[in-house]
Amino acid sequence: MAKDYIEQKDGIYKIIGSRVSLDSVIYTFLDGLSPETIANECFPTLSLEQVQGAISFYLANRSEIDSYLAKQLEEYEAKRLAAIEKDPAFYQRLREKMQKFRESRNQL
Repeated sequence: MAKDYIEQKDGIYKIIGSRVSLDSVIYTFLDGLSPETIANECFPTLSLEQVQGAISFYLANRSEIDSYLAKQLEEYEAKRLAAIEKDPAFYQRLREKMQKFRESRNQL
């Protein structure tokens, strides 16, 4: 009997029984992580079965999910740019602090 691992609610794909988005699991998978690493290290609240189910769902619906991921990325980028435009001074300070942090890590 087939088991469902993914649900779509309010336009967002999620792993059933969790708050983890399909996006999160698939991006780590596309970055080359194994299902075991994703389950054990990235999302320990998910079982290996849930991760494999999410990946199977993605592979079976790749065209549709790739379009969904592209749309999600576009929406994120639009919101990010709007936030920067709303308070550019804050984001400049943030960039400066991040740069200082990176420089301090490189000195170790």
